[in-house]
Amino acid sequence: MDTKPNDLTARNFPSAEEDLQAATPPSRYGGPESAFRLAYADTDFMLRDELRPVRMQLELLKPELVQREQNIESTIVIFGSARILSPESARAQLAGAEASGDAAAAARAQTALAMSHYYDEARRFAALVTERSATLDTPIYVVTGGGPGIMEAGNRGAHEVGGKSIGLNIVLPHEQEPNAYITPELCFQFHYFALRKMHFVMRSIALVCFPGGFGTLDELFETMTLIQTGKSRRRPILLFGRAFWEKLVNFQHLVDTGMISPGDLGLFHYVETADEAWARLAEHYGFDATPTGTGALAEGV
Repeated sequence: MDTKPNDLTARNFPSAEEDLQAATPPSRYGGPESAFRLAYADTDFMLRDELRPVRMQLELLKPELVQREQNIESTIVIFGSARILSPESARAQLAGAEASGDAAAAARAQTALAMSHYYDEARRFAALVTERSATLDTPIYVVTGGGPGIMEAGNRGAHEVGGKSIGLNIVLPHEQEPNAYITPELCFQFHYFALRKMHFVMRSIALVCFPGGFGTLDELFETMTLIQTGKSRRRPILLFGRAFWEKLVNFQHLVDTGMISPGDLGLFHYVETADEAWARLAEHYGFDATPTGTGALAEGV
């Protein structure tokens, strides 16, 4: 501790870190069976089932505090499949399948190559957001789930134009290694899906959704439900690829059967390109009106 007599800002008590460094246990109580360790430094204690509420609070607080320190106020969320390949990877996969003579594998690889254009559009869109918002009063940062596929494309696009981007990873049995393009100080790991999804929405001014599977649909429909029910303020939801989404979900059938109101179809818009997506957002928020015309873009959930 700083004990200078004239230091008006000196701490009155040791910090938790200082106490931790000073808490060298006597040899008799240094073993794994000892309860001597400070509670916050005792991993076995922190992982007890009874401590779940504390762990949930920590998982809420850590990304929140770090993003505040990094001056992250407004984000655009990019959702989409981890399985969509980059065009270069898709072409290499197709070449291998064709060389093997496996017709079924070649057909799958052809589909993967066709879908890879979404990787390119996600990459271009993230670059557009990062570059064009850089001069706004409130710069906009891309946030993804931090994994491969469309998530990688989003972080990559921001990285390639010299911008920061956020990755919200989650512990899964078969995924997700963080992709190589997330800003390291903004790469987070979650245990709880619910808290991860909350952080997706908390600072977002828009949701941009590319083709994906169960996880993408979960994130999309939760966000639409929050807006539909008034639990979250209205914000643009852009679905990339009308043909994909209309084949996947018959939204008109939900209207025709009375499951949703006709006005609910206005919760989202279809787009096909990065430029079209940016134009939608620029129109909604007036990004092109003045160089600093954003105002307060994001609010908490």
